[in-house]
Amino acid sequence: MRSIPPQKPAEADSPSDTWNPSGGVQFLTVPDELAGQRIDNFLQARLKGVPRSRIYRILRKGEVRVNKGRVKAEYKLVAGDVVRVPPIRAAEQTPAPVAGEQLRQLVKESILYDDNGLMVINKPAGLAVHGGSGVRLGLIEVLRQMYPQSRFIELVHRLDRDTSGAIMVARKRAVLQHVQSELRNGQIGKSYLALAVGKWPRGRRLVEAPLRKNTLKSGERMVSVHPEGKPSETRFQLLERFKAATLVSAVPVTGRTHQIRVHAQFVGCPLAGDAKYTPDVTNREFRSRGLKRLFLHSASVRCSLPSGERVHVEAPLPGELEALLKKLREE
Repeated sequence: MRSIPPQKPAEADSPSDTWNPSGGVQFLTVPDELAGQRIDNFLQARLKGVPRSRIYRILRKGEVRVNKGRVKAEYKLVAGDVVRVPPIRAAEQTPAPVAGEQLRQLVKESILYDDNGLMVINKPAGLAVHGGSGVRLGLIEVLRQMYPQSRFIELVHRLDRDTSGAIMVARKRAVLQHVQSELRNGQIGKSYLALAVGKWPRGRRLVEAPLRKNTLKSGERMVSVHPEGKPSETRFQLLERFKAATLVSAVPVTGRTHQIRVHAQFVGCPLAGDAKYTPDVTNREFRSRGLKRLFLHSASVRCSLPSGERVHVEAPLPGELEALLKKLREE
């Protein structure tokens, strides 16, 4: 049962919705689009440079108040709530890089759907979905710079940096919560196109193999099939055979990291251009054919909106992948 803070006070200070790291005690008003967000996540998004451990500490000590009442980290905010933030020092941060006009134009041209609080973007390969782990500028940061008037822009799900194709972004919290609930319940339709090296085993339509994450000494993240891993399931459909590879459709039933890539490797047909799970000698053969990236593309997404409206968006295959398929057909 969640804690309920007392009635909203009439504060002498004028509440705002932005935090000033050089200010004293501040009061932030929760806008409509952030209703339902947990207080800890609300603070984390605004107190840039403040460690998450510090945020939990000031919540536990009651230094953060909502409508003059103490709340726990899991408290879900209500539109109009007034959040008291104590004086707190933030670490010096290097300003985030500004997306250049060429990148902004590329992202703008990649927007496939933008309506009713949902965006679907045909993400280019090589563009991370968000900053972090050595990447300071990802798709979500570019979108926030492109639409500074939008208070809410969040990823609904993720794609690997080297994977291209349809990715969903929410522009309303209600849409984010609804679509992510569908994701958890297996109601979202996501289909990928992948080029598997060699001959895909006939009749192999389902791969069920538990996956476990591993971190190497170098810090690189790898995933492997392991008995103690998390249950994982991918459905494959053979679409076209070539002399050196097989074009398949892949539908992930579960959503594990690198799932399609590792399941393809598990059946002996790793994906062309996969620097993590495909032998270098094999990748060199496909580079000689013009493939300079992982051949994995999010071809379509299907979901519903809170209104009940169904959305189905298809992402065209990038030109460099189409060119490779044409070359393989000619061999």
